[in-house]
Amino acid sequence: MENKLYVGNLSYTTTEVQLQKLFEQAGTVKSVALIKDRETGRSKGFAFVEMETQAEAQKAISMFHGKQYDNRALTVNIARPREERPASGGGGGGGYDRRRGGSSGGGRSSRDRGDRRDSW
Repeated sequence: MENKLYVGNLSYTTTEVQLQKLFEQAGTVKSVALIKDRETGRSKGFAFVEMETQAEAQKAISMFHGKQYDNRALTVNIARPREERPASGGGGGGGYDRRRGGSSGGGRSSRDRGDRRDSW
């Protein structure tokens, strides 16, 4: 796991192929995962690059961290393990309903809502 690098501050136009070629200067690249927005498919400006060995990962950090690439100073460091997220569908727990502003119905009385329920 210590061979996996976080690469941040990427230009939104950077591709996985470009990252592969860049990091091959430090050694064998096992994988490149450019993180993209689910809806638009556009890059989020960061990626994960897995190197073959820990030594190659350290070499990549020393070669590329803080260096300019596509007019941006790269952030390159060992990737942290992914944090577990709650299994629920989000919303912060506690029965919070974003459409109503809270679990109590959002503070609006039924008189204030009128027949506009579909506009929430």
